[in-house]
Amino acid sequence: MDREVITAAFDALDAGVDAVLGLDCEALSTQERLVLLERVERVRRRLPAAEHPLINQLARQASAEELGGKLAHAIAEWTLISRAEATRRIGEAAELGPRRALTGQPLAPVLAASAAAHRAGQLGGGQIGVIRRFSHRLPGWVDAPTRDCAEATPAKKGTRFRPEQLAGLADKLADCRNPDGNYRDKDRARRRGITLGKQQADGMSGLRGWLTPQGPGHRGGGVGQAGRPRHGQTPPTKPRAWTAHPASRASSLIPAARPNASTMASTPGCARCWPAASWANTTACRPASS
Repeated sequence: MDREVITAAFDALDAGVDAVLGLDCEALSTQERLVLLERVERVRRRLPAAEHPLINQLARQASAEELGGKLAHAIAEWTLISRAEATRRIGEAAELGPRRALTGQPLAPVLAASAAAHRAGQLGGGQIGVIRRFSHRLPGWVDAPTRDCAEATPAKKGTRFRPEQLAGLADKLADCRNPDGNYRDKDRARRRGITLGKQQADGMSGLRGWLTPQGPGHRGGGVGQAGRPRHGQTPPTKPRAWTAHPASRASSLIPAARPNASTMASTPGCARCWPAASWANTTACRPASS
């Protein structure tokens, strides 16, 4: 397609949005306002479909040198969104956007029914998220035709129900497709992993993850056992020493919080053993006189 045609289409889109923003809707009735809100929502749902081919083309054709790094980083920098949101859009485009085979032949989207409803503005981001999670929950032994049939059902129902309502239906459909809970090791391997969160202001970091069925059996007495009373044992009334006195040992503190001459209110008993550099710019701590 000619570049001028593409540019003209996006210019027309900008002009249309500018015209809508300049409208005065004070004279409209309540019913008319609700109808217009529905139309705005339909347009909002359709816009991400315009991103999908662009993102997929970048993922397929652009090199790391051209992008200046990973695709998620490049999209986040150019559009000023978070990397998490950029990663979500890349994953959504891979499943809802057009694809191409190794020979260059066009292929239907992975979630074909959802992609068609999304382009028509009948499915929003909430419904799409529910359908994607439902598709990911299907075990690997489910063949492609069955997957397409299973995905078409929530895609059709999502045009009539809100995301939270669709989520309940998706759970029931997943149970019907796999009533015995038969999952292979490959299915579990797709989910297993541990994620360490960002360190907070108090120095603590969140930890979350998924363990395989064999994982809890190999943890021994470490994970999940500390602080748990044994069978028939009365729970302790006092917390353990490492929780009752967190600052009792200097080695248990983070390096920036370890006591030194500049952080002590009075002269420590071991001042002679402390490096002289730690006494700099302090007045409350001086080595004891002989």
